[in-house]
Amino acid sequence: MGRNRDIRTDLALEAREILREEAMKSKEGWQGDPKGVVVENAGDEQIKISRVRVVSSEGEQAIGKPMGNYITIEVPGLREEDQDLFEDTCRVLADELSSLINLGEKSTVFIVGLGNWNVTPDALGPKVVSSVMVTRHLVQYVPEQIDQSVRPVCAVAPGVLGITGIETGEVVKGIVEKVRPDLIIAIDALASRKMNRVSTTIQIADTGISPGSGVGNRRMELSRETMGVPVIAIGVPTVVDAATMANDTIDLVLDSMIKQAPQGSDFYKMLADIDPEEKYQLIREVLEPYIGNLIVTPKEIDDIIDRISKVIANGLNIALHRGITPRDVNRYMH
Repeated sequence: MGRNRDIRTDLALEAREILREEAMKSKEGWQGDPKGVVVENAGDEQIKISRVRVVSSEGEQAIGKPMGNYITIEVPGLREEDQDLFEDTCRVLADELSSLINLGEKSTVFIVGLGNWNVTPDALGPKVVSSVMVTRHLVQYVPEQIDQSVRPVCAVAPGVLGITGIETGEVVKGIVEKVRPDLIIAIDALASRKMNRVSTTIQIADTGISPGSGVGNRRMELSRETMGVPVIAIGVPTVVDAATMANDTIDLVLDSMIKQAPQGSDFYKMLADIDPEEKYQLIREVLEPYIGNLIVTPKEIDDIIDRISKVIANGLNIALHRGITPRDVNRYMH
């Protein structure tokens, strides 16, 4: 994957796309997915679903992701005020999440909203927690008043190291040891390498998560290995690295120039021989003195976070509580 391993992205789908781009530029060309990586596509133009499975150590090395399932839901119209699309996305998210959950009806689920609620692009996790149906206390103290379809769910937004002075993983580990949940679901803001995926893409992974890894601020990971129970991660890209944006823009310009240049000419050869790794590193070096480690987010990020957090919360509520519908969720929450 060369220089693209440095491009900031948390999406397995984009890691696969990087492999494809590099292979197409090589002499061998694109020969399909690497050994150990299985891809399945579903959905339609409104809601596109990509399921990437890494099934071997060879696949891990090729794609740069741990073995497991990575489900990406792309909804280009999610930013728009389309209530039908909103509800459809909630149902699709619930269905895909349910395919990864293997729990009993009374198994306890612990939802963790990662991120800093004081920074809007990083507030996705805490926002989701505020809209989740929390039921563990009701099941424990007033079980006669709770429908049999309701599963014990507890949730917390533990903050970030800069606010609490405590590693998020340590906070979560302490709660896990006390509550002993059967499953952890962690929600976090991610980084993407494409602006059109910001706030329109949801990734579900059953391999856990390393908070802050997409923006170069990796903390203690939340995974089965560190927590002792399965961890499912749900994330949405809310930011993109400025150097990545500049690099992709220049790639588009170069591709256009290559197509227009006479094949075999010196100019054509010069463009074709530009080393991708050197180009990306040069862009980072040029930008660093002027804008530093700049991360870019849409100007309407407040509305975006509010909307996408409700999509994830509704999807969680429907997936975790048998028989719950979007209408039931809205009645419960409002």
